Amino acid sequence: MVLFLQTTHLDLVASTLLHVDAEMAGGDQLASLLGVVVPKDWPPTGVDQNVLGQVRSRLATEGQSSVGWYGWYAVSRRTALQPPTLVGGGTFFGPPDGQGRVEMAFAVLPAFRGRGHATEMATALVDHALSQPRVDCIVAHARAADRPTLAVLLRCGFILATPKPENGLLRCERPRVLAPQETAEEPAPDDEE
Repeated sequence: MVLFLQTTHLDLVASTLLHVDAEMAGGDQLASLLGVVVPKDWPPTGVDQNVLGQVRSRLATEGQSSVGWYGWYAVSRRTALQPPTLVGGGTFFGPPDGQGRVEMAFAVLPAFRGRGHATEMATALVDHALSQPRVDCIVAHARAADRPTLAVLLRCGFILATPKPENGLLRCERPRVLAPQETAEEPAPDDEE
């Protein structure tokens, strides 16, 4: 079973064992499996063979029910100027814990930033997670100096859970239900990742 999410400009595909194996084998195999162009600078910073191996191990151990709780491929749809292209990815770090929390992260390849892809992807992942009855809160971390990522998180309804960075990171949370005072102001448009 393959799980898909759609946004205005993106198709998000949940990674399965087959996807991870193809990605570990190289961009050509992943491109063939997804039916997309995989840019030469894939994968995003922070994703390497070790990370893929961990994801593969968890998908293999946890089975089909874990699909959607790990990696997601963000594919821009075909346009007159560009074929379907892998532009970024998002992830949850596993299914919800005993307190209903999941952690998420996302990245867009440098050539595709500034087009709203990060906001579309993060919004879709937040909506997907909050549609699951076991999820009460989504956690994300961002470097304090990473204004584009913080702007995306605020647009998605996250609030700062730590007023000061811890180990250089700010913890942001998106509870299932936002209190009126927790709704963030819209960041400036130039802060788009």
